[in-house]
Amino acid sequence: MDAHELLPKEKTLQTHELLNDAYKVLKLESRRTPMHELISTMLSHRTTHADEEKAYYRMLEQFGDWEGVMNAPADELAKAIATSRYPEQKAPRIQETLRLIKEERGEINIDFLQDMPAEEALAWLTKLPGVGLKTASLLLLFNYKKPVLPVDTHVFRVSQRVGLIGAKVTANKAHTLLLHMLPPDPVVLYNFHIHLLWHGQRICTWHKPKCEACVLNGICNYYQDVREKGIDQAA
Repeated sequence: MDAHELLPKEKTLQTHELLNDAYKVLKLESRRTPMHELISTMLSHRTTHADEEKAYYRMLEQFGDWEGVMNAPADELAKAIATSRYPEQKAPRIQETLRLIKEERGEINIDFLQDMPAEEALAWLTKLPGVGLKTASLLLLFNYKKPVLPVDTHVFRVSQRVGLIGAKVTANKAHTLLLHMLPPDPVVLYNFHIHLLWHGQRICTWHKPKCEACVLNGICNYYQDVREKGIDQAA
């Protein structure tokens, strides 16, 4: 089969089915509270999960609750989250986000998003400082089961290599393109996101992808264009 002959939507659905078989279908369950998800995802930028967790729990241990974090001296907050990269940038963004939530809602709680349409909730979240489309989508899918699709670096890389999206598509545009090629079912979107993330971490790695072990190589543009021809390159 010539991978290039498949239409993007058909290839996206085949990718979803093949990865479901490889990794098994997962239940969509919240991994943490909405505020935890929001602030931890802000902390996670260019930071390992372990260091993100250290920063999150150290911050709350030192300042007690979200009110304490919001009112802390910015330099002290930056020190508390120092295991997260760029703490001096993240500290004021976290505090401004907490202030904006409290000013608009009267409390530091975002459960009102449950009752908002997905597009409206995305627009509200992405107005917050340091909250991009990926962070907003993660929170809305994981916590409120909204039909949105987070695209992180692994999902983006695998999607481009396989040929679900074009080489010139931006990460932000990929959120919309991939979403529209999948059923608007939060469980499907969750599995697609998690499976592509795992696949990018374990098989379709940035450096020396394990193409021979990949269940997608029969429909993958990169495999047919590069690896089958014996060209050894990382991307």
